[in-house]
Amino acid sequence: MAAELNQAVLEALASQVGEALLARGEMLATAESCTGGWVAQCLTAIAGSSAWFERGFVTYSNQAKMDMLGVPQTLLEKHGAVAEATARAMAQGAVEHSRAQWSLAITGIAGPGGGSEEKPVGLVCFAWARAEGGCIARSARFEGDREAVRRQAVAFALNGLLEQLVN
Repeated sequence: MAAELNQAVLEALASQVGEALLARGEMLATAESCTGGWVAQCLTAIAGSSAWFERGFVTYSNQAKMDMLGVPQTLLEKHGAVAEATARAMAQGAVEHSRAQWSLAITGIAGPGGGSEEKPVGLVCFAWARAEGGCIARSARFEGDREAVRRQAVAFALNGLLEQLVN
């Protein structure tokens, strides 16, 4: 799957997200950890994306998650950076710290190191939040090297948002 997800495919997916947001007159903010801003890069590769992409937060460290998104230290201590609860807090923080109506958040273990039996390499947690309330979180496990995991995470995040925007 990862090999089929080249940059053109990711940008086409980002374009679909943009069209859906534009049709709704709404904006998106992103909160990324393991993808390091890759979702934001795909979104801003689309001409005119400033009409629907409000801002992106790259919060790689726990301190950045707390400082920029308001993720509680106690939540990070209890669940760790890679957890659906953390992804939810990141997504909600992105909405609260922006003018966007939607947010998506990604946090995971891209590898090659850093995994454990409980949280293996390739585990990525996602969340999508709305400013008017509601937040959905999901986890997925991706195979491949660091780039493959990150690429699949970008596609999963965009597809997850698109599902919500068109339904």
